[in-house]
Parts: sequence; C-alpha cells; structure tokens
Amino acid sequence: MTEQLASMDFHPRPQAGEPKPWAFPAPERGVLPNGLTVLRCHRPGQQVVAVEVHLDAPLDAEPAGLDGVATIMARAFSEGTDKHSAEEFAAELERCGATWDAHADHPGVRVSLEVPVSRLPKALALLADALRAPAFEDSEIERLVRNRLDEIPHETANPAIRAAKELSKHLFPAGSRLSRPRQGSEETVAAVETGAVRAFYEKHVRPAAATAVVVGDLAGTDLDALLADTLGGWTGGTASPRTVQPVTADDTGRVVIVDRPGAVQTQLRIGRIGPDKHDRAWAAQVLGTYCLGGTLTSRLDRVLREEKGYTYGVRAYAQPLLSTREGTGAAMLSISGSVDTPNTAPALEDLWKVLRTLAAEGLTDAERDTAVQNLVGVAPLKFETAAAVASTLADQVEQQLPDDFQAQLYRQLVETGTVEATAAVVSAFPADRLVTILVGDAAQIEEPVRALGLGEVTVVKG
Repeated sequence: MTEQLASMDFHPRPQAGEPKPWAFPAPERGVLPNGLTVLRCHRPGQQVVAVEVHLDAPLDAEPAGLDGVATIMARAFSEGTDKHSAEEFAAELERCGATWDAHADHPGVRVSLEVPVSRLPKALALLADALRAPAFEDSEIERLVRNRLDEIPHETANPAIRAAKELSKHLFPAGSRLSRPRQGSEETVAAVETGAVRAFYEKHVRPAAATAVVVGDLAGTDLDALLADTLGGWTGGTASPRTVQPVTADDTGRVVIVDRPGAVQTQLRIGRIGPDKHDRAWAAQVLGTYCLGGTLTSRLDRVLREEKGYTYGVRAYAQPLLSTREGTGAAMLSISGSVDTPNTAPALEDLWKVLRTLAAEGLTDAERDTAVQNLVGVAPLKFETAAAVASTLADQVEQQLPDDFQAQLYRQLVETGTVEATAAVVSAFPADRLVTILVGDAAQIEEPVRALGLGEVTVVKG
C-alpha cells in the first residue's frame, strides 16, 4: 500500500488568482415621463431581480391621532387592486414566484419585490397596479387594523421592543413623531379606517414623489419598455418639496426602569442621538462604534461577556432616523443587550468603565485594523445578492444621499485613522449624556442602579 501511494501522481494544487478590485455597484439614474425616478443596476448572474420602491410618505405626515395609518396603507397595497381581489393578487404573486413586503418608517414607505427575471414583466405589472389603484376595501382595511391591534400586546411583552419604544418616548420631545411607536399605538391604530387610508394615499403617493430601484441580471431585458408598460402608467400630481424639522432630543443622563416583576433578565437600551450619514464624522463614527460594540471582539463583549459572563452579547450601533441634505437629520446611537437580573448594576458599572476608559486611553491600532478588515473585507459577500444591493440603494434614496455614498464610505473607512475613530466614538457615547432604559424586576435592580449615580432614576409600570 505504501509503495502504491508513493508512486501516485497528484493533481497540481490550485493557486489563488489575483484579487479583483471591488466597489459597491454604481446605479444608472433616470426619470420616467410620469416623474418616477428609476435607479437600475445590472448584476450579471443575479437571476432573481430585486425591486425597491421608496414613497415619500413619512410618518410625521400622518394626521394627528392616526399614527399607524401609513403602516396600514403599506400593508394594504397587496390586498387587492382595481384588477384583482386580495386573493387573486396573492395568487398572481405566487404564480410569478415572487415575494412581497411593504412597511412604513420615519423617512417614508418602502415596497419590496423579488422575482425571477423571467417573470419580471408580470411582477412589475402587479406592482404598478398596487401603487396606481389599490382597492382599499373596507373589509381588508378592517382586517389589517385588527391584525395590527393583535400585534401590539405581543410587542409590549417583548423586552427588547419595549426598551426601544421607551427610549424613543423619553429621548424625544412629546410632540415629536419620533417619540411615538412607528406603527402606532392601540388608540391611534383603532381610529384608522378606510377613508383615512385613502386620504393619506391620495395626498402622498404619486410617481413624482417616488423612486424605484431595480437590481439584477438585466441582460436581454428591455427594461425601458417594461417600465413604460407598467410603472410608467402610474399617474399623479407633482411633488412639492418637503420640509423636515430638525431632530432634537434630551440626552440628560438618567435611568428609566420598566418594571417586570420576576424577570430573570434585564434588557438594556442606552442611547442618544448623533450625526447622520451626511456628517463628515459618519465613517469615523461607524468605525469607532464597531470597535466599541460591533462584534464578539469588541470592548463591550470582551468585558461583559468574556471576562464577567453577564450577558450573551452587547452591541453598539448607529441607526439613521431622518436625513436631509441640509444637515437637519440625526441617527439613533444605541447600546443594547440583556444581562441576568442580579448582575444588572455590576454590568452597568462595568459598561460605564469601558466608556470612561475609552475616553481616557483611546482605541488601539489593532482594534482599528480589525474593525476595518471586518467592515470592508466582508462587503463583497454582504452585497452578493441583488436584494442587498437594492435595499442599500433605496436606503440612500430615502436618506437623500448621493448614489456613490456606499462606495465612498468604504474608501473613507480604510482611510480613517485610530485617533479619528476614537474621537468619533467618544463623542457619540459620552458617559454623562446617555439615557438608559432597563426592562426588568425593579424590586431587585432599582436600589443598586441608583447607587451607581447615572442620573435620576424613574420606575414605570411594565
């Protein structure tokens, strides 16, 4: 056996090729005669085409007392048109092999579609019908309202969701739409009826105030003709420039405990607002925040998870809320995770030590290099699918960013130094200017948390 192995001829080992330069795909931009802006991006080999439509129908445009009407409208787009009933529309989508999603958020409403390129004409026709002439049948709107009302108690019972809602409530002014649940409260959703949905649609949904993003293998597809036959038939009035009020918040250091008697864990949500993607500091903030709490190797995880065993993981991140070219937008800067109840105060104490140490000593070059490698190195994998590219391009649209923003961001991350990243993350998370939400057992955690001196402590019912 040994002699046979020694005389075998092995195939030459494959050698790695030269790495190809990568950049985030650049879209082609155009406008249809009806005013609809179109971004297209040809991605060879991507036989599942992704379509994202951004509608300039922001949450702060919802009428007073009707928070959630934008969400109901978004969900109702797929519940029938002037050509198909709700059941027929769903069946037609299924025949196309398509998936559909729609949701409302602070910048506007997004409708998402994925479909094999061979079925793109039919799917775009359905999308166009849904945007052009949604049925908004009374029975369907009533069902969607009931469904949404059923969801709210489940969200309230979820500690992570409750903590996020509570942070918004206490961080933003009471009159700001940002302070209230994105999808509405039980009171406001219950007030939504068909007339309100249709009125919101007629006031805000039109092609001139919308952008469609199409990404996939478009070779052999006459997209211009296809768009003209489908979304090009959608008509509506002109779009007036929308004024976005500056985002303000009170980040006075304080603690709010949402009492959940008997809870074995405490959900943490710590935050404030900071620069959005239009700010020159965004790339440095992304890099520094990733070093603080972006992965298992971050400082927060290293201390709270690996050294102390308080948690399965704590994350720090920045999520844009509203963005404008004029610089009046903002991002939510957050630290979130959960810890076991007896160690709530020790975990908070150590978390604040991490923040103070970071301010005093700064990041290391090794931390910065690892973050750049993780953020930039995985980008080609992150954007392998058409859906990932389309979603990011649509994000850029709703945040009023240039089409090459993502490509520029990766270049900026590579060029950002350790000192710059340190300054950005220290500015983002100052130890004395953070609002802390704790969802847990107040009887066990209130007094130890008060002793930490993180600011006024308030207890509210869970």
